[in-house]
Amino acid sequence: MFQAVIDTVVPIFGLILLGWFCHRRGLLAATATDALNRFVIYLALPALLFAAMARAEIEALSEIGFVISYGAGTLLTMALYLWFSRRQGIANLARTINSMSSGYANSGYMGIPLILMVLGPEALAPAVIAAVLTGAFQFGLTIIAIEWQRADGKSILPALGKVGISLLKNPILIAPVLGLAGAGSGTLPPQALMGLVDMLAAAATPCALLTIGLFLAQSQTQSNHPAVKQIVLLKLFAHPIAVGILALFVFQLDPLWAWAAILSAATPVGTGPFMLASLFREDAAISARAIFLSTLGSVITLSLLVAWLNLQSIV
Repeated sequence: MFQAVIDTVVPIFGLILLGWFCHRRGLLAATATDALNRFVIYLALPALLFAAMARAEIEALSEIGFVISYGAGTLLTMALYLWFSRRQGIANLARTINSMSSGYANSGYMGIPLILMVLGPEALAPAVIAAVLTGAFQFGLTIIAIEWQRADGKSILPALGKVGISLLKNPILIAPVLGLAGAGSGTLPPQALMGLVDMLAAAATPCALLTIGLFLAQSQTQSNHPAVKQIVLLKLFAHPIAVGILALFVFQLDPLWAWAAILSAATPVGTGPFMLASLFREDAAISARAIFLSTLGSVITLSLLVAWLNLQSIV
């Protein structure tokens, strides 16, 4: 069991640590973070999402219980933060971003590699769906909530239009939709083109994990605000528990899909809230600190989760 945990966890966190080390030693400059991030967002990760959906069985993707389990578990976690923070005197916009952090999993950069390592390639489809739900649904919902507050009683239709256009331009959303369309029609691109897609897809995991390490090395922002502790605890514990209860006991999903949802939810805070805080000119220190601490904490929580999965012979 211990060897199985090492075999799973060390490659994931080893690449993150390698990215951190490369920045600290000056082997990769600060500009490398932006370059690698753009490569992953616009090329490698969309290629992985497209390939996964294009080769997936359509019947397997109709598991609505997975979508509800992951989506409702995420919303419940966000609601818990809003409840706990109601008397902390935090501005509404900041509370909205913090609530997003409490349930915003690193489902693309870390979740997909982790699920592939633990559950195997047959779990790629649910891993991709979890990443799309995080990157499209939760991200878009949070922007709408922020724009609603900023509208202050005025019409938010222009803002909703901007959000919709932004999502339609998002390659992480477009790629799996195109892949799904190809799977539905039974046609794949020519083998030469799919070979290119597969090469880009193979680069997604190492580049994404290296990028996390580079980001963490640059953003160890100090923040002792109580919201940081609340976000980290909710993200690492409440989020996977909420998703797990729904997936395992309410909808009784296939174990592969249920544990893919739980593993994705168990990943640390993703970079989305930090990006939104910067976009809306809010203090990003809380988001940055929550990302950093939850990533460190996930070394322990994910290791324990993988160990338990192996002990119970679930994987």
